[in-house]
Amino acid sequence: MTNEHAKAQMADILETVQSQMRAIAQVQQDRAQITASATVRKRVTVTVNADYKVIETKFTPDIDDLTYTEIAKAVTEAAQNAATEVARKTQELMAPIQSERARLPKITELVDGMDDFAIPEPVEASLAPPNSPEREPNAPAEAEPDGSRSRTATDSSW
Repeated sequence: MTNEHAKAQMADILETVQSQMRAIAQVQQDRAQITASATVRKRVTVTVNADYKVIETKFTPDIDDLTYTEIAKAVTEAAQNAATEVARKTQELMAPIQSERARLPKITELVDGMDDFAIPEPVEASLAPPNSPEREPNAPAEAEPDGSRSRTATDSSW
């Protein structure tokens, strides 16, 4: 009896996973259509696609009222604002899939003795311009308790 119950439960889980895969495929198609535009200083409009790539930049006829520095800052800000909107739209599109995924059992609940694993969260990239203090490399590696230095992939010893 227990074996039949386990088989039925596994069949239900597999059907849910297959349904999730179909939903993910549709979301991928829908996400590819996302665009967002942002206007800054009422003169600069930038549009980005779902991959956060600039696909259009427009200036109003009175753009020459701004200095080159002001135009550059406006373009950067508009692109960042448009990218933020794409991220919001993408998150909104993904919400139903994420809530369904949260409902599924974890692998540790299905396989005895299996360690749980988690995918690390992505590190958000800096919006600071090149050569700004925020982008300076980290200080040299701290010495380990045994006096040695920790090594990284960027060490010259590689």
